[in-house]
Amino acid sequence: MFEAKLADAVLLKKLIDSIKELVTDANFECNEEGMKLQAMDNSHVALVAVSLEADGFSKYRCDRTMPLGVNLGSLTKVLKCAKDDDVMTLKASDDADVLSLMYEGRNSDRIAEYDMKLMDIDVDNLGIPDTEYDARVTMPASELSRIVKDLQQLSESVRIEVSKEGVRFAADGEAANGSVLLKQTDAARRKYADVGKDKKPKKEEDAEDEDQEEGNSKKAKVNGTKVKKEPGQDEDMEEVEEDDGGEFKAHSDDEGEGGGGEEEKEGESDEEGEGTRKRKKAQKASSKAKKTKKSSEDDDVSGGVSIDMSQHVSLTFSLKYLVTFSKSSALSGTVQLFMSNDVPLLVAYDFGPGHIHYYLAPKIGDE
Repeated sequence: MFEAKLADAVLLKKLIDSIKELVTDANFECNEEGMKLQAMDNSHVALVAVSLEADGFSKYRCDRTMPLGVNLGSLTKVLKCAKDDDVMTLKASDDADVLSLMYEGRNSDRIAEYDMKLMDIDVDNLGIPDTEYDARVTMPASELSRIVKDLQQLSESVRIEVSKEGVRFAADGEAANGSVLLKQTDAARRKYADVGKDKKPKKEEDAEDEDQEEGNSKKAKVNGTKVKKEPGQDEDMEEVEEDDGGEFKAHSDDEGEGGGGEEEKEGESDEEGEGTRKRKKAQKASSKAKKTKKSSEDDDVSGGVSIDMSQHVSLTFSLKYLVTFSKSSALSGTVQLFMSNDVPLLVAYDFGPGHIHYYLAPKIGDE
């Protein structure tokens, strides 16, 4: 029996969108450690390796190792039926030929269920050797995406050169040439110091935060309860109101007419004042959030790159594949390039519960 629950369906949607143009059919190898996918493109030029750790799921169960052969085009269509914030559950029995997907609305009673036929895909997993790379470049994923898309307008290939000066992307086309140099900065080295290190999810802390938020919400709800006069009360009936000491007193109709109007006006004035304060507070919070987001985006672009290298490296690659790889920037804000002469390029995107690694063979001569 296999069962895996994701807190947000958007994660799997973005992951499949990143690799669907590179791979048509693939096996998700499921075991107690998590889900893994490894596949090559039809030209056998690029290889993609995906890993989703069991700890990254809110619930995960896999009784035995089992492959889930899927057509990524069909899976994409089924995933489009899910909202980004839906809770997604994947299920498959040990001998089943169907993968069940269930989407649960986070703020509604909506539950959608889909069944997709599994495929019997006979592929051999390639052993990826551990390689000591001559250079490692860490940079904003959005910057790499922009560079390769811009240079694709000029040429089909790009030369990536890593030196002490920085990392240079150069393209030579028939009508025009272009290059982009990203220099290494101390700020970038500090910023990317922990990139690539394992990060375990803090489930206990998240649970404590949720309990605390729930308690605060209940407390606020109790404190915010007010006693309000019903508009349809009979004038002959005695009114009940709360005095300053918190005790309730009965008043006659005459007393109610004399003091009730002023109290209602004061109550309306207080409510209007409170509403105005809330609106101003919300506007300030929204403005602050926008400034923080803009500042974060500026930091990503202007943060430069971090380079670790043992020797100069210069290789040429197909821009078509690099543009496809760059779609994974939707999953991670940081990308790492690992390079050695005459060795396939490794493009690594690490995100919360796993990673995507792309391997691309360099061009040799006039290829």
